[in-house]
Amino acid sequence: MAKALESHAPQILAANKKDVDAAKARGLKTALLERLTLDKRKIETMSKCLREVTGLPDPVGEVIRTWTRPNGIVIAQVRVPLGVVGIVYESRPDVTSDSAAICLKSGNAVILRGGSDAINSNVEIGEILRSALKRSGVPIDAVQVVKSTERSVVEEFMQMRQYVDVLIPRGGADLIRAVVEKARMPVIETGTGNCHIYVEEDADFEKAIPIIVNAKVQRPGACNAAEKLLVNAKIAEKFLPRAVKALRAEGVQIRADMQTLKIVPDAIQATEEDWYTEYLDLTIAVRIVKGIDDAIAHINKYGSKHSDAILTSSFDKAQRFLREVDSAAVYWNASTRFTDGNQFGLGAEIGISTQKFHARGPMSVQHLTSTKYVVVGNWHSRA
Repeated sequence: MAKALESHAPQILAANKKDVDAAKARGLKTALLERLTLDKRKIETMSKCLREVTGLPDPVGEVIRTWTRPNGIVIAQVRVPLGVVGIVYESRPDVTSDSAAICLKSGNAVILRGGSDAINSNVEIGEILRSALKRSGVPIDAVQVVKSTERSVVEEFMQMRQYVDVLIPRGGADLIRAVVEKARMPVIETGTGNCHIYVEEDADFEKAIPIIVNAKVQRPGACNAAEKLLVNAKIAEKFLPRAVKALRAEGVQIRADMQTLKIVPDAIQATEEDWYTEYLDLTIAVRIVKGIDDAIAHINKYGSKHSDAILTSSFDKAQRFLREVDSAAVYWNASTRFTDGNQFGLGAEIGISTQKFHARGPMSVQHLTSTKYVVVGNWHSRA
């Protein structure tokens, strides 16, 4: 599959150009265009991800634990595939190859329904991957790409409980909400990323500002990019002008609460809706808080349970933040941009789960398995 992507790069780029040209004509915003656009380097990265999946341990058949009961019965808990995985996602063509690879590696078949913005790219990539399966002796329909962009088709897909074992949405809040509400099969929610960075009064300014800029700017359209900045009131007057200057130097628009506006008067006043919003763009909302209590309360109220960070020199404050913030990934003195399967050493990911059961955080091959119990007796009957 990796070799096929590389050898068919011109066809992929030609299909992608159709999608990008159409998206530009519709006025798709810059950060989302960046997600949609492929080039030779990105195709090489897609191939690299497939090869990394090749090197991951095969989870299927792994014995998680085994034990013997007093009556002599031996019980083992063993990993098994989920079955047929359906993925509904927005305009990221690399998701097509990543998801196909991860599902195959974990013993699953996959049906991929991408967004209309990337339809040409997704179909082309899908056909290339399927041709590689055929040459490898793998059933070609282990990977399928839905070619229709009609809303009625995806809604029918979400009703196909008898054929699809689990559905995974990847995209913005509206997409995830629609899938959760309409799907008849189990759904693994992969999150919108309304991610926060809280700067405590004892933070090192020189080290904190580069982390904030990295979290916001490196890839603003990613779900692990920082969308909110919370600052302790005791340092706000000294810290905020420096932080805002660094962010604006990278083209970031600042939205602010009333207290922040007193220090940064040319910022845009934030609304209540702003605190819930995942911008996926060069925009960040800033709020001054009284301290760690306020920061934790704000994050747990407005956050999306994805990735949130504290910047502090205090071990005790950091431990409290890490313990009490209810998110899939919590950070102490690090950028939220690290919430990623590769960065965590898990290999390529299917998405970042923000729910609380089965899997939470970056989901790799082992997270696309369930377990079953294998019980071995010696002609036992229950007394």
